[in-house]
Amino acid sequence: MSKSKPKFTTLSAAERLMRSMEVAIDNMIEEVKKPVDPDLSGSGRKAELQSIKQTATDCKELLIERQRLEQMIKDLAANGEIGEVKDYSGGFAERFSK
Repeated sequence: MSKSKPKFTTLSAAERLMRSMEVAIDNMIEEVKKPVDPDLSGSGRKAELQSIKQTATDCKELLIERQRLEQMIKDLAANGEIGEVKDYSGGFAERFSK
C-alpha cells in the first residue's frame, strides 16, 4: 500500500506560508543589522544604504501581510472558512505602516 499525500487544505497552506514568512522576516532583519562597509564612500555607500532601507521597508510590508494571514488562520480555525466580507487590512501592524 502506498502512503497517500495529505489532502491540501487552505488552513494548512496558510500555516506553512506563515512559518515561511517568519523565516523570511528573520532573514531580512539580520540583513538590515549588518554594518555598512566602512570602505564604501560616495555613490557606493549611498547604494548600500538605499538597499538597507529597501530591505527594511520590504520586511515591514511582509510583517503586515503576516499579521493579516495570522488573522485569516484564526478565522479559518474558528469557522472552517474565510469570510467573504472579512477585511484583513485593519490591525496592529497597519497603525505602524506609514
